[in-house]
Amino acid sequence: MRHVLRDGAVVDLEADWLDSTTANSLETELRSGLPWEHRSIVLFGKPILQPRLIAWAGELPYRYSGQTLPPRPFTPSLARVLARVCSDTGVAFNHVLVNRYRNGMDSMGLHSDDERELGTEPVVATVSLGATRTFQLVPEKGREGKQSLQLTAGSLVVMNAACQHHYRHGIPKEPRITAERISLTFRHVLRAPTSK
Repeated sequence: MRHVLRDGAVVDLEADWLDSTTANSLETELRSGLPWEHRSIVLFGKPILQPRLIAWAGELPYRYSGQTLPPRPFTPSLARVLARVCSDTGVAFNHVLVNRYRNGMDSMGLHSDDERELGTEPVVATVSLGATRTFQLVPEKGREGKQSLQLTAGSLVVMNAACQHHYRHGIPKEPRITAERISLTFRHVLRAPTSK
């Protein structure tokens, strides 16, 4: 389903991109097979633990929120998903950040994927596994145009570059949810981060 937002922003959501058997199997594989880390990020100049676990793979380093993720090879599972996402979207993604939300108290604050290393036209794709979580999109200017989508197990959401220029997105806390969710967010990193 295509969601056309303000200022040229487009979000494509395919709810059944993976069938339930494949999605469940992949979730189990990733949960036990990735080197999960609980890292700090810098917010307002202070380090705080991220409210989720992360893993990643990519050809180049990727920096966000004051931390740099060094290059790390794709596991066979991640490589399979990467190949299919690239094929279906036509985008040559080369990095995946995997977020593990242990329950509804884990979250992702509103942000834009607009790091310089992603270039001027960053397309971002996310595959969801496990519990259904709310995905919020909030315009950078004004209140009108806020969107909330339900990301179910096996879904694929693709945001065009205008989403990063004109919207912020995130996963809010949902205390009633007790099950885990794993998301795989694919980006095309053009170059290694430069020193500030």
